Parts: sequence; C-alpha cells; structure tokens
Amino acid sequence: MSTEFQPQGADLPSAPALEAAVRTRSLCVGHGKLGVVADIDISLPRGSILALVGSNGSGKTTLLKTMAGLLPPISGEIEVLGARPLSQPGRVAYMGQFHPTSFMLPLRAIDVIRMARFASHGLVGRLGAEDEEAVREAIELLSLSGIENRPLNSLSGGQRQRVFIAQAIARRAELILLDEPATNIDAASRATYRGYLRRAAEAGVASVIATHDIEEAAACDQTLLLAHRVVAYGRGEEVLTAEALLSTFGVVGRYREGKIVIVEREHGHECEE
Repeated sequence: MSTEFQPQGADLPSAPALEAAVRTRSLCVGHGKLGVVADIDISLPRGSILALVGSNGSGKTTLLKTMAGLLPPISGEIEVLGARPLSQPGRVAYMGQFHPTSFMLPLRAIDVIRMARFASHGLVGRLGAEDEEAVREAIELLSLSGIENRPLNSLSGGQRQRVFIAQAIARRAELILLDEPATNIDAASRATYRGYLRRAAEAGVASVIATHDIEEAAACDQTLLLAHRVVAYGRGEEVLTAEALLSTFGVVGRYREGKIVIVEREHGHECEE
C-alpha cells in the first residue's frame, strides 16, 4: 500500500476556482470580549501554505482556533472554504496544540486516527473501506505501524504527536490547520509532514501552520507574523526581515544562502523558540 495517497480535496469539483481557502477582513480574534489580535486581513488561495509565526501568546493559536470555528470572531469577517467556520467540518482538519490526558486514557492510537473519519459518518456510523484506507495510509506515512494498537497514554510525547498529525492527514480535508506540529518530533517526522503538505498543496489543498520555526515559515507560500498585532503578512522572503523579526521576537535576523540566520539578540528581549 502506497503512503503517497491523494488528498480527498483533489477529487472535489464543486469549489470555485477563485474561492480562497481562508479569507478575513478587519478580523479581530480573542476570548470573549478580550481581543488578542485585530485588523487581520488575509487571503489564502487553495493549494497554498500559510505560516502563522510568533512567540508564545502572540495570537497564533487564537487565530487558528477561530479558523477552525472553535472560537467566534470578536469582530470583522472570516470565511473558510467560502462559508462560516465549522459549517463544513468534513472539509477541514484541525490539530490542536494541547490534548487532555482524560481524552487519551481509554483509546488506542488507531482509535484516535479513526476519529478523523467521523465527520463523514458520525460517532456511531460504520467506517467503510475508503475510511480504513485513509487511516492505514496515515499510519504508514507517520511511521506508526507496529504501535497503532497501543494505548495512546503509553506512547512517548513524540509518538503521540505523530498520532495527532496522522489524524489530521487521515481526514483528507481541503484545509488543514496544524498548531505547532513540529513539537516533540524528530527531523525525519518533520520532513514527512512538510512533504505531505506540499504534495497536498499541489492537489489544491490549503494548509495553515502555527510555528516558531523561521525556516519552516520561509518554505511556506505565505507568512503572517504576529505579536498581539499583525507585524507583517506576505511572501516569506518579503516579510521575514530583520526589522520584522525584531518586532515579532526581539531578535535580529537575515537571510544567508536562502536561510534565516539569527544575528543577535536585543537586550531585554527573548526569542521563545
């Protein structure tokens, strides 16, 4: 069985060619009435990858949850695949940053990955051959074969992270939202999910990644720098400048041979990598 499977989005003919995967206008996100980031104006085309970059507490997770429909916008407008967030759960995959221990206890890794297919069948619906194929391919892609039947709480932090990435991939969604997917996993696993997202983009799937990793952001099609405000938005090579990194992290940086290099830290600031 090949792990180079095609996302479901590649076969969906109904989406208008010019429909943005995510579009916002004067969007303010936050918790309750407390705004975290305001004046967010982005348009993410289908088949593109957007990096949300900033330190802890900068608004990355809040914005990602708003895209997923888990938090309502405070003001402004947001469309996800041409509709309001959470109105089309089968078309969007979301991997959060935190997973409650109580959620993990009774479940095997494969049970968690199978949950990706519930959006199409409900909690009591039977999974079909296509569902099981999507689950199996995600397991193989993230090198989880051999441990998929182990209880989730018996796995290491890196193994659990790969399980949740596999769950997002098994959804075969048209929009993939990942919050700090590189946490606790090795370089090979990071290369695996990044390679998958790029192949999925070629099939028309859009992705949004919340990350601290400047080099990961530079490889994405768009970058949004956040520091409780929008610092910069655009192509990575245009917005990942020394001035923008200083405003975002308190770090001065520059490109060197196609890579972002930290040059120095400003006194009184810390970069939360």
